[in-house]
Amino acid sequence: MNMDGIRGKLTPNRELSSLTWLRVGGPADYLFQPADAEDLAAFLKQLDPAVPVFPMGVGSNLIVRDGGLRAVVIRLGRGFNTIEAADGIVTAGAAALDAHVARKAADAGIDLTFLRTIPGSIGGAVRMNAGCYGSYTADVFQSGTIVTRAGEIRDISAEELDFQYRQTAFPEGAVLASAVLKGPAGGPGELHARMEAQLAKRDETQPTKERSAGSTFRNPAGFSSTGRADDVHDLKAWKVIDEAGMRGAMVGGAQMSEKHSNFMINAGGATAADLEGLGEEVRKKVYANSGITLEWEIMRIGEPQPE
Repeated sequence: MNMDGIRGKLTPNRELSSLTWLRVGGPADYLFQPADAEDLAAFLKQLDPAVPVFPMGVGSNLIVRDGGLRAVVIRLGRGFNTIEAADGIVTAGAAALDAHVARKAADAGIDLTFLRTIPGSIGGAVRMNAGCYGSYTADVFQSGTIVTRAGEIRDISAEELDFQYRQTAFPEGAVLASAVLKGPAGGPGELHARMEAQLAKRDETQPTKERSAGSTFRNPAGFSSTGRADDVHDLKAWKVIDEAGMRGAMVGGAQMSEKHSNFMINAGGATAADLEGLGEEVRKKVYANSGITLEWEIMRIGEPQPE
């Protein structure tokens, strides 16, 4: 694949396992790491329109199957991780980590504290309308800049994204370059203290030291755990998983965490097939026990390992 004037790094047959939190997955046909938005636009403009592209963040909520991905994976790096915060507005590159954005915003007296405990980058947060503690990316998103599959750089509005629970109407093949977020005002000290409390609670209840990909399944009612005092646990994914007897269940090196049963972990040597197989077994057992069909929250992409 020859590309004229491209400044980024193009790597053929790149294993993806080292780029995901679960440490599984086969190779992508190509991995492209653009220098900046203009470089990405030039690359996509030259790329055969028949070749699929997959924008990949930090791989925090992703299973890449063992056979890999027949696509060009776009992974954003240093040219896309700037964060500017002032006058109630934060402009963040898509590769900026959610936690870093929350901290920089707090320094400027802007309340984006809900982002602090969300693993991943702003690109993923926007694409999946990430949220917790009763707040969602949709609540703070003002506008974004995308690079389209045809190689055009343009703005995108909240209306066009049509934010829904854990999803958006993101244009096919487009890559988010940056986002403008607006949060309520707050005192920096108070905001940082709130985030420290959130982190302590997360570490107490979730397997943060394990190789996981965050919540495995969406909550059945379509609502995330808010962490609020009036939150109820009637239809939380972890509860129906527990009731089906699947806390701690294992397939190969994959396990539903003993600490939080809606967290799937690579307990050692798991393949993508182990992880996906365990997830499907959990779905089957939950349905048999309660009649509830759990929906995956972890994105699964690629092809299985050939027999």
